[in-house]
Amino acid sequence: MTFVPTLVLILFFIAIASLLFAKAKGHKIPLSVIFVLGFFTVCMAGVVAFIKNGENYDAYLFQQWQPLEPEKIQPLVSQGYTVVVDIQADWCLPCQANKANVWHREPVVNTLAADNIVLMRGDLTEPNPVVEGYLRSEQGHGTPYNKIYGPTHPQGLVLPKQLSIKHVYQTLAAVAVAD
Repeated sequence: MTFVPTLVLILFFIAIASLLFAKAKGHKIPLSVIFVLGFFTVCMAGVVAFIKNGENYDAYLFQQWQPLEPEKIQPLVSQGYTVVVDIQADWCLPCQANKANVWHREPVVNTLAADNIVLMRGDLTEPNPVVEGYLRSEQGHGTPYNKIYGPTHPQGLVLPKQLSIKHVYQTLAAVAVAD
């Protein structure tokens, strides 16, 4: 994925070096051309550095979210599982921000892939009586609604509407069984 931007960056460096060499040999090359090319090189270096930061932005594709089944939450928790519930909708902008900034991030995806964690997602893009009933029973108001259940908090802990990775990690630690 970074091959093409890296190749373009190398070509920019070669072009700048060639222009500087030609200018040193007496060719009339405006300095502004070299500066503009240098600016583009710096911009491309920023793109390459961003892309090469090591995070797999497709990691979320491997997440195994199950449809929300509220009746299964307590039995799973009583068996020692941690249950993560995410209620969202396609039209909900904060939900999309939570997906991009938290649920789809590789470190979170890797953490949630643990054998003792069950992921349940309720979708309110279209009316859904199961999800609406769950929200009513939880006294939840709209989307996004996120709650994590675990052995030490079988009734679950509600996360804030605007999530951060830190919120998810702290809540997962709070509901987990102490070693």
